[in-house]
Amino acid sequence: MLEPGGAIGILGGGQLARMLALAGARLGLKSHVFSPVADDPAFDVCAAKTQAAFSDEAALAGFAEAVDLVTYEFENVPAATAAFLQARRPVRPNPSVLALTQDRLAEKQFLERLGVETAVFASVENAGALARAVAQIGRPSILKTRRLGYDGKGQITAPDGADLAVAFRALGGASCILESFVPFAREVSVVAARGEDGSFAAYGVCENVHQRHILNVTTAPAAIRPETAAAAVAITRRIAEALDYVGVIAVEMFVVEQAIGPPWERLVVNEIAPRVHNSGHWTLDGAATSQFEQHVRAIAGWPLGSTRRHGRVEMRNLIGDDVHNWRNILAEDGACLHLYGKKEPRPGRKMGHVTKVFAERE
Repeated sequence: MLEPGGAIGILGGGQLARMLALAGARLGLKSHVFSPVADDPAFDVCAAKTQAAFSDEAALAGFAEAVDLVTYEFENVPAATAAFLQARRPVRPNPSVLALTQDRLAEKQFLERLGVETAVFASVENAGALARAVAQIGRPSILKTRRLGYDGKGQITAPDGADLAVAFRALGGASCILESFVPFAREVSVVAARGEDGSFAAYGVCENVHQRHILNVTTAPAAIRPETAAAAVAITRRIAEALDYVGVIAVEMFVVEQAIGPPWERLVVNEIAPRVHNSGHWTLDGAATSQFEQHVRAIAGWPLGSTRRHGRVEMRNLIGDDVHNWRNILAEDGACLHLYGKKEPRPGRKMGHVTKVFAERE
């Protein structure tokens, strides 16, 4: 167990690392951020920083010496980096989880073995394999690179009549996965935490609306049946336990409405995020314990906090030029503004978010 005054090493220096460092500081823990990007926003709020490439073993060794344990804010940390650090300090969640979630095909195969429903999928190594996969799965379907995809990057829809060879080349000819289109009614996610001792705590299921593949609005609770919400939490717990997970995890799911039931709503898992998650930002103002504090508690070996929601909550991302509206947001009654300290607004770049908490009856 990490004692107050201990140091947590964070790989990556974006807004998630920034909010983790702030949560740790409130609990008397120091954060040391490692990132190759000089102006990352987490550098502004951490106790110590290392700016170096993830392949710089001398810098990584010094980083490991300066911290008590290591975590990460994004899942594309190189496997070699995680392995190097794990030989020197505890890394939580375990790097094996990184290896799984970095590969969309491996992740889907894991879920399939676990008996969790996903989109129908097939491995695609070349244009010929894509043609065979489309013949099996049908159209429309979605072609995704197996690695390095987020916020809609690294994927393309294969509609009726599309030239499959062109679609494959558009993703750089990398190894891909083809997934069937899921006719969902809504997208939801479960943000939960698992401790070293196997303790588990989940926040209520939240509902997510995306624009141009980027999360726009999250509302909690999701407008789904109670039995569907319970099933979503149970799926998340099963995944966390199968991975022997320690920390906060998010599982994104599609809700498919069915004319014949029960169940009247079917859950299809889309993706696992082995970290704090954008759809959990509402917990900063809307829950007894934020997802960031919860992650710190879990990896430090501390008791997990309450996930009680303060009311009905809405979180809206500030994307690109949305951030220029900060003054008006501050004037809104009940609006809680969080700015990430990024210097340059760009289209598609998350610059901050705003949360509002309402009484349940409103």
